[in-house]
Amino acid sequence: MTPYFFGYGSLVNRNTHTYPDARPARLDGWRRKWVRAEGRDIVYLSVVQDQSTRIDGLIAAVPGADWAALDRREYSYERHASGGAVVHDIVPAPDIAHYAIPLEIAVDHGDHVILLSYLDVVVQGFLREFGTDGAARFFDTTEGWDTPILDDRAAPLYPRHQTLMPEETGVVDHHIDRLSLQVKSRDEVPFTKKNF
Repeated sequence: MTPYFFGYGSLVNRNTHTYPDARPARLDGWRRKWVRAEGRDIVYLSVVQDQSTRIDGLIAAVPGADWAALDRREYSYERHASGGAVVHDIVPAPDIAHYAIPLEIAVDHGDHVILLSYLDVVVQGFLREFGTDGAARFFDTTEGWDTPILDDRAAPLYPRHQTLMPEETGVVDHHIDRLSLQVKSRDEVPFTKKNF
């Protein structure tokens, strides 16, 4: 039977991939977290176990169990069997995997940033799959918002960046304001690496 992946960040945005049979799902017992790693300028969006949390996401098929392309896209992550933690509507249930950053490469210091162009892509995906409530849940079920956001919207650094409608950027900006998140301009951040 064809396996599936569970995506909880940019993979929720169908414009960033062509995997078939994509559909909304949820992952029980995990929470999103922005994770810093040595040698990187940007943070990773990852997941950590948290039995009190359920997160929205998207599952999609991996035809022929050919994980190579997805593993390359998620090259800094480890693939984990999700077991029965994913809530979905497929019968019989396929094997499902999700990706997480290995804890051993995480650091608790550094001048890391969240790319606004990446955040825009993620929130666009959540808006299209789960509406404005789903976008709010994304922000509320993610840790690490003390990390500054680099405003690269005018010249996106994220390689799979998307064009957002004004109402979509308005939702992103609303939650940035709601959570009093720190946004920095390109002039304020000595961004040199382009490791994605």
